[in-house]
Parts: sequence; C-alpha cells; structure tokens
Amino acid sequence: MIRSRTLFSALIAVGVSLSAIAPAAAQAYPTKPIKMIVPFPPGGPIDSIGRLIGQHMTASLGQNVIIEHRPGAGGTLGANAVANAPADGYTLLMGSTTTLSISPHLYKNIGYDPVKGLVPIATVSTGAMVLVVSPSVPISNVKELIAYAKTNPGKLNFGAGTASPPHLAGELFKSMTGTTVVYVPYRGAAPAVTDLLGGQIQFMIDAIGTLNPHIAAGKLKALAVTSAARNPALPNVPTMTEAGVPGYTLDFWTGVATAAGTPPDVIAKLNAAINGGLKSADVQAAMAKFVIRPNILSPQEAAKFMAGEGEKWGAIVKQAGVKIN
Repeated sequence: MIRSRTLFSALIAVGVSLSAIAPAAAQAYPTKPIKMIVPFPPGGPIDSIGRLIGQHMTASLGQNVIIEHRPGAGGTLGANAVANAPADGYTLLMGSTTTLSISPHLYKNIGYDPVKGLVPIATVSTGAMVLVVSPSVPISNVKELIAYAKTNPGKLNFGAGTASPPHLAGELFKSMTGTTVVYVPYRGAAPAVTDLLGGQIQFMIDAIGTLNPHIAAGKLKALAVTSAARNPALPNVPTMTEAGVPGYTLDFWTGVATAAGTPPDVIAKLNAAINGGLKSADVQAAMAKFVIRPNILSPQEAAKFMAGEGEKWGAIVKQAGVKIN
C-alpha cells in the first residue's frame, strides 16, 4: 500500500514537472541562433528589409538571426523549407505577396499546405503600385487609356515579371476595364522599364519605389496609384478609383511566418521583436527609400490579413488564367 502511494505521488510529481516544461521552454526561447530564409536572391528590397529586421531581432532576442537565401519557383522552395522545419521558432520565412499569396495558386506539388503548413508571425511592410505610360503615348489619364485600348484592341502592351504582383495588377486592370491589352513577359522590372522608356511597350504597373525616379525625371507619366488612398510620394496622382476604375485597390506586402505548430508564446515573442524593429528610425528610413511603410500587426491580425490577401490574389490568378509551365 505504501509502495502504491509512493508510486502515485511520483507520477503526480512527474506530471507536474512535464506540464511546466512547455511554458519554461517558451520563456527561455531563444537559446540558439535563428535562421530567416529569404526565398529570393540577395540585394533586393525584401532581402534588405529582412536583414534590417534581423538585426533588430538579434538585439531584442539576444541571439543572432542569420539570413539564408533559397530562391526559386516563385519563393516556394524557401517556403517549403520553413513549412517542413521543426515547429520550434528557429526557422523563419521572410515572405511576400509572391511567396504567400500568388505562388501557392500557381505551382503544383509545392510540398506544403500554404494555409495549414505555415503560421503567420507578423506583417512587415506594405506598398502601392503606380500605373505609368510612356510620354510617347498620347494619353494623359486613365479614362483616355481605357478609351484608347477599347478603340485599338491589342495595340497596347504592358510588361512585368511573370506571375508577379505587377503582372497580376495589369491583368486585374484588363479585366476590370474590359480592355484587350497584351501582356509581355520580362525577367523582372528592370528590363520592362527599359523597354517602356524605349517605347517597346506602352504602359506598366509596378512599385512606386521602382518607377518614381523616372516619373520625377519626366520620363514616365503617372496616371494612378493602386492603393485605397493617395500616396505621399505622389500626392497629385489619383487613386485608380478616383481615376475611373472603381474598386481597384491592390497593395503588395511582406511578412514573417514559420512552421505551423510553433508554440504561441514563441510566436508572440518573435512578433514583439519584429514590431519593435518596425518602430525604429533606421527601418522606417529604409522603407521610405523603397516607398513602402511598416505594417505593425499582432499575430492574430497578421493571420487574418494574410488569409485575406491569399484569397484576393488567388482570385486574380484564377480569373486571369495565369499558368506556370
């Protein structure tokens, strides 16, 4: 009888000890360096912002945040690595509109469920695009562009990287205005801008930060921004709704996610570290150079935001019939 009581007491003690392990582990986190996977080549805006955020996370969490690049397949290779990593908060994804909202609707057999395989930690930034035309085109506003496209079906071309936010922004414009314009694929924004300046294509929709230097130099005409409100960088440029395309609102964004099943306390700690960085002067200054802004949300708000973005961009992909060969 005494032995039974002793065994029962020991089991209770073990149970109490085990129940305390999870909170204690979350409280101790992190105890080793954290890896942040950027699913694009180094040097771009996403990489730059990811590195800055990583530096602030290092200072806040007391462990190094190491940037690792895994480009390819629209960011799904990097996302796959994170989704299939241990759910312990030590492997993070610097995600984006392309990675988390567009590519899952384009690529087959990506190796993970974009909804169930990843859990949002925080949003990082959001930005708007701008519709521009070459000065050689006799068009001064969006209504004239629509009228010209309808009168001359198939004669206006727009360019962008395939399945990128600018490409789908053009497809959305096409469907919402009922115009027949031709998409010309490019390997990124730079060659598309070069051809736009040279008159090989007539218009494009891309990030304000990418196109604003050419707008300021008078080499491109800005007709409308894609955000719900006017952008401070282009205060005299109307929104798409103001310009004659009611309901056209489209922003691009970045955010951080990790493997589903990561303890909520760990996610909360990471969220606080990221949001702290977003409030810093150097991060905000870096974002201002790219004409994007911090988007500070809680984990729950970030999850709701990313779910809505996935539905919105997925619908555009389906409606436009965009496919990856």
